[in-house]
Amino acid sequence: MYTYLRLFFTTALVAATCLFNIPVRAEEPTQHTAEKVVEGINDQEHKIEHKLEESEEKFNIGQMIMHHIADSHEWEMTHGVVIPLPVILYSADRGIEVFSSSNFHNDHHEYNGYHLVHGDSEQIVPVDESRVVYDFSITKNVASMLLSAVILILVFTSIANSYKNNKGKAPKGFQSAMEVIILFIRDDVVKPNVGPKYEKYLPYLLTLFFFILINNILGLLPGSANLTGNIAVTMTLAVLTFIVVHLNANGNYYKHLVRPTGVPLPLLIIMIPVEIVGVFMKPFSLMVRLFANMTAGHIILLSLFGLIFIFQSFVIAPVISLFALFLNFIEIMVAFIQAFIFTLLSSMYIGSAIEEHSHADHGH
Repeated sequence: MYTYLRLFFTTALVAATCLFNIPVRAEEPTQHTAEKVVEGINDQEHKIEHKLEESEEKFNIGQMIMHHIADSHEWEMTHGVVIPLPVILYSADRGIEVFSSSNFHNDHHEYNGYHLVHGDSEQIVPVDESRVVYDFSITKNVASMLLSAVILILVFTSIANSYKNNKGKAPKGFQSAMEVIILFIRDDVVKPNVGPKYEKYLPYLLTLFFFILINNILGLLPGSANLTGNIAVTMTLAVLTFIVVHLNANGNYYKHLVRPTGVPLPLLIIMIPVEIVGVFMKPFSLMVRLFANMTAGHIILLSLFGLIFIFQSFVIAPVISLFALFLNFIEIMVAFIQAFIFTLLSSMYIGSAIEEHSHADHGH
């Protein structure tokens, strides 16, 4: 009862105060009213800024993960240490334009009529939407791919020179370690699956294996790019295998597609579309398998490290760090396995396409 009476008298008092203040407020100058409005707007702006600062202080693990596995126009080695990369744009009205991505480091992320859009993937778009611009920029993934190509050239040039200089001698050191891997790929992967004509395809398959392996390992280093976790890269590798297979396939392979051995004539209506779909499913499986495995590994590791910042505890940090270290060793093993599987399946697809006799399995 007391509560209801207090609420009633409080409401009546507020209403009476507002009623008696109406004439006074009517007589206040216009300048005072404008000042009140400005103060109200400023208060609202301060509240919005305060909320934004609070939301920025809260750790967003999803944003952190996507930032690290996505491509970018700059290479962030660690927090606060960023290497700007060259932006290369072409348009019909301006021609080729080259400038540093550091020019986008301003409040609006704009420079020279271009806007850097941050999202699941960074894009450079013209401010004038009517313009057509082609982006040939050196992104983090492109820079990582060039780095891996340089590493491969240096490694295999060094090995070739070692063989020339030590002809007839037993290999030693790094040359000996690489020889074990090369012979394993040749004798246990390529030769049994491709067949007698394996030497023609050995350079491509060795390049495929070491390119994937080097980039898988580079992707595990701190501040590195997730190249093999980019589906455009894995798609390109799968398409290359697809082209090699179908440029070198013999008549038996294509005959098997339109008239599978031992299939009754009425079932060809079903089997021919299935066989054609199977042709495209092979590179699709190569593409998705490598992309999914490498991306999943990065997400798991980054999620574990993100838990340290979420819990903000000195107790849980060592436990998560040890577990993440263990998973990192697992990821190194996965890096080798994924390079091996991609090369093995590519060898099988090539072997099934060039096999001579008509009763080939063709990878089915």
